[in-house]
Parts: sequence; structure tokens; C-alpha cells
Amino acid sequence: MIGSLRGRLIDKQPPTVVIECSGVGYEVETPMSTFLELPATGKDVFLETHLLVREDAQILYGFATAEEKALFRLLIRVTGVGAKMALAVLSSMNVSDFERCIEYEDSAMLVKVPGIGKKTAERLIIEMRDKISQAPKLVARSPEQRVANAKTEAVDALIALGYKPREVNKLIESLDVDSLSAEDIIRSALRQAAS
Repeated sequence: MIGSLRGRLIDKQPPTVVIECSGVGYEVETPMSTFLELPATGKDVFLETHLLVREDAQILYGFATAEEKALFRLLIRVTGVGAKMALAVLSSMNVSDFERCIEYEDSAMLVKVPGIGKKTAERLIIEMRDKISQAPKLVARSPEQRVANAKTEAVDALIALGYKPREVNKLIESLDVDSLSAEDIIRSALRQAAS
């Protein structure tokens, strides 16, 4: 199993990249979330990877974070969800947004992902609910993610206050949350909702 790659990025053609490691070029498929984070060709890159072996092919998938890789692995175990659909999910939303969709049973958000219809969204919610609740939180708690964590905390609090996930996302998208704590984000969102 190839668990990760560190090397030089020699080609980028969405969604595929080629990473050269010790003279060998590895072709890797990535979700758009990872692809957009990649440096320019010729630069060094590190990707978490998952090797999928099928009868007709061996496909290497690459992810910017261990959390994306963990979610990909959970998704491909869901009935009717293959690697292509798992990549579509990761290309359409980040890990914490997906966790919220499952936690709050937001099938409307899931059907916006290309290839996911109403039945698949409902199956994802049912099958992933147990997997996500039993697994440790997928979202990283590194210093770089403090802003994302404050935003997540604020979104959860606003939903607990009775706002719909779609309304909350709209409110928060219009705020500059980079330097705000969760409490400040909540206050600003509530002020905006009242105006």
C-alpha cells in the first residue's frame, strides 16, 4: 500500500497530477479541494494517498490532509458510493461541512453534489451517521485550523438556536471571520439576521 507521496510536482491536469519520487512518476487523482491547494509545477509536494486496486486498474488517490483521506475511505465503504462519487463529495465541500450535513441530516446540501440524488443522500446520512459518531473527529485541530474551528463552532451554535444550515452558511459567508472568535462570529451573525 502506498500511504503517502513526497516529491516534485511535474504535471497538473485536473483532477490528475503527476508526482516524481526518486525518478518514478506517480499519477494521482485528487479532489478539487486538494488540486486547488497544490503548488506550481516543479515545486515539492506532499500528499496523503489511498491505493485502490480493482481487477482492471490500480488507481492512486491523493489528498491534502489526513482528514480528507479518512473521509474518502469511509465514503467508499458506503453502499452505492464509489471512488468517483467520494471525490465529488470532497470536491464540493470540506470535511467539517460534510460532518455537519450528516449530523443535521441535511440531504438538501448533499444532493447539490454531482451524482448524488435524493436516495443516495439519504443512504449516506443513514450509513455515515454511525461511522462518523464512532470515529474520532475527522477535523484536524492544528493551529492553522483555528479559524475553521471557530467558524464550525459558530455554525453549530446557530443551528442549535433554530437556524437552518443553509441560512447559517449564508449569514457566515458574508462575514469576515478570519480574526473572530466563535462568540464574535455568533454575535455578528445574529446582528445581521436581525437587520
